[in-house]
Amino acid sequence: MDNPQQSDVQDTQAQPSEVTEPVAPKTLAPKVTDYQNPDYYINRELSHLAFNFRVLQQALNDEYPLLERFRFLLIFSSNIDEFFEIRVAGLMQQVDFSREQVGLDGMGPQQVLKEISKKAKEYVELQYQILNESLLPSLREEGIRFLRRNELSEKQQAWIKRFFYHEVMPIISPIGLDPAHPFPRLTNKLLCFIVSLEGKDAFGRNTGMAIIPAPRSLPRIVKMPADVCEGRENEYVFLSSIIHRHAADLFPGMDIKGCYQFRLTRNSDLDLEDEVEDLAKALQGELLSRRYGKAVRLEVVDNCPQPLVDFLLDEFGLKEEELYRVNGPVNLTRMISICDTNDKPELTFPPFTPGYPKGLHSKRKHGNNVMDLVGKQDILLHHPFESFTPVVDMLRQAAKDPDVLAIRQTLYRTGAHSEMVDALVEAARQGKEVTVVVEIRARFDEEENLALARRLQEAGAVVVYGVVGYKTHAKMMLIVRREGRQIQRYAHLGTGNYHAGNARLYTDYSLLTCDKILTNDVHKIFHQLTGMGRAVRVRKLFHAPFTLKKNLIDLINQETNRAKEGKAARIIIKINSLTESNIIRALYKASQAGVEVDMIVRGICCLRPGIEGLSDNIRVRSIVGRFLEHTRIYYFENGEDDALVYCSSADAMIRNLDMRIETCFPVEDPKLAARVKKELDYYLTDNTRSWQLQSDGEYEKNRPVRNQRRRNAQERLMETLAIIANKPAATE
Repeated sequence: MDNPQQSDVQDTQAQPSEVTEPVAPKTLAPKVTDYQNPDYYINRELSHLAFNFRVLQQALNDEYPLLERFRFLLIFSSNIDEFFEIRVAGLMQQVDFSREQVGLDGMGPQQVLKEISKKAKEYVELQYQILNESLLPSLREEGIRFLRRNELSEKQQAWIKRFFYHEVMPIISPIGLDPAHPFPRLTNKLLCFIVSLEGKDAFGRNTGMAIIPAPRSLPRIVKMPADVCEGRENEYVFLSSIIHRHAADLFPGMDIKGCYQFRLTRNSDLDLEDEVEDLAKALQGELLSRRYGKAVRLEVVDNCPQPLVDFLLDEFGLKEEELYRVNGPVNLTRMISICDTNDKPELTFPPFTPGYPKGLHSKRKHGNNVMDLVGKQDILLHHPFESFTPVVDMLRQAAKDPDVLAIRQTLYRTGAHSEMVDALVEAARQGKEVTVVVEIRARFDEEENLALARRLQEAGAVVVYGVVGYKTHAKMMLIVRREGRQIQRYAHLGTGNYHAGNARLYTDYSLLTCDKILTNDVHKIFHQLTGMGRAVRVRKLFHAPFTLKKNLIDLINQETNRAKEGKAARIIIKINSLTESNIIRALYKASQAGVEVDMIVRGICCLRPGIEGLSDNIRVRSIVGRFLEHTRIYYFENGEDDALVYCSSADAMIRNLDMRIETCFPVEDPKLAARVKKELDYYLTDNTRSWQLQSDGEYEKNRPVRNQRRRNAQERLMETLAIIANKPAATE
């Protein structure tokens, strides 16, 4: 994190004029615009890969604490794994089944795959270079050492030998390859070894080759006790080193000529038919097969002989393009535990206390009643700079409140141990009408969501799985309460999940409201999700797949018309991804009319800015910092004093707008709307964690120019919101 003395934390007014943006190369658009021209679009997958590269570059940022740089390197590794499991797998599937689709940019899947292979190999090579030449030596200087086999003392070697015989040997299953022992069916991303052997075994077999799969139950990094490390507390050895060192013990009487790590990545996307009788049962069946999807990538240590590599490629049906030789462990993601288990606070981000809304106490013992405060005013929270606790507390209080009659909630991701689920279970056991829409198809959280759905059902809650063919991605909670002779509704609407961990790491907005029209809209959407009928008519909410895309385009067009009339017009959109062609074309037309368009797009952006006559009024930036940017905000100037501000669970992507249940909700309180605009300006003036998208598709990092103040949007939000929010709480 930047030094607070260097950042402008006192200045709460954004000053866009101070920021000097990189000058994008100009590309001319013809007077009569062909919006189908592929030159006007950036490839979706290559843009996605470019985002992961920006994440990797955080590992080189000396302003971050060392273990946080290490964490960014490992996050890159995890992101790339998922990129291959889902995106690359999808492209390969198109090729295999002759269903090749040409994107907006005119590139077919085979061409995209070649570009991915080229760029991803460059990025992975850089990743291991950063690991070996920068991070590991720096960690060693701080007393965190990953020991190689040739560095082990006799005492350490003896301890590792005992560990191998007691912890590894009993559960490992080496597989010699011969006609009776075919090549094993290896699960996705499993650490494995290919072993070259010489000699004959007890049965006279001499196949010359074996496979050692490393059991998933074993830790990939083993911490050695201090008493065998001369008192040093943070010395580790890789499981791969332990197995490699004692591989000969798994093949007694044979000569080990070589032992080499490898890892196979498989297609992990789930394919559920629309016509299924029981979605939960169908999903359980798919989960069993996920581990054995089609091979999409092979990682092998760089010293593995080519004949063994060729053997593996042939066995998995992969080509040289899908081979990644690496200079180090093949499963870097499993090292992330090091970032959280070391007693080295000076090597991590300093902790901070999230802010709390005025009128509520930060300590639950004071007995906040969140609904009482929401009954007087809307509450807008910006996580993680402000606490997620009020959202949890409102649900916990509703569960115990005898006047609360019903609770309805959507759950997409919640975490294994969720206070939200605990409160829903308690409410159901208290006899309240609890209805939960659980999205069991939330990628990589399917098993966890199936388990929490069973738990809710056992408590007496009504659980539904949304709508087949449409993921329920909306973040909504509705509480129905009897107040005297009236029924009052309270709602939470958010841009992020009901996941306490995510609320500490992702930036998201939460709106707590009892607005009668808005809560009635939420009520109608819940009825639509649990019942059947025609599309419901809502008054304030936009909801996908029915009105959200149309309304966003209408609002863009409204600004376009204002510009054509000579009026000031501006659009600010902050989202995670932009791929939807109709939205992009509407923005191009807005730019051509003179609308000033600022896009803050964290990841994928298919829009190409800076094309003269087409998008020269559009600026696109990406923020990559301590927290994962996750808020979705749509701001339309709509005149000097009548700005329209919407927050949403949806990105501007085809899947969100056409194939998911999503909501987009207005921030109508003038003070809250002005606050959102001010916070958007923090991002638009960030010159330390922002990257500017050029018209050629490349990103350039924004940096302060001479005599310019350093601005870090996340730091300003953290310090400003926490300080302002905590002052009243401290005096209560």
